Amino acid sequence: MKKLMVLLIVAFAVSDVYAAQKPKISMKKAKAIALKKVPGGKIESAELENEGGKLIYSFDIKGTAGITEVNVDAMNGKVVAVQNESPAKEAAEKKAEQKKP
Repeated sequence: MKKLMVLLIVAFAVSDVYAAQKPKISMKKAKAIALKKVPGGKIESAELENEGGKLIYSFDIKGTAGITEVNVDAMNGKVVAVQNESPAKEAAEKKAEQKKP
């Protein structure tokens, strides 16, 4: 009986963690916010990720200056990072993503 109680407590704690990690803004809204940082750009990739305990939308946007990565906080819609990526960095990221299971 004690094991069942412990399992139930752990299950509720885990579900609370995941419930707290649901984005409060939609991907569509986050895309619009990110595109404002790269006028005329086109989104090449978009994903929701947990980075350092913070839930963010990450967008790679192709513009006139190459690829710009824009990160938008999934909880409040604020832009938390804007970074221009060199072709070498893009290639390294693609290679790393291919190694992921």
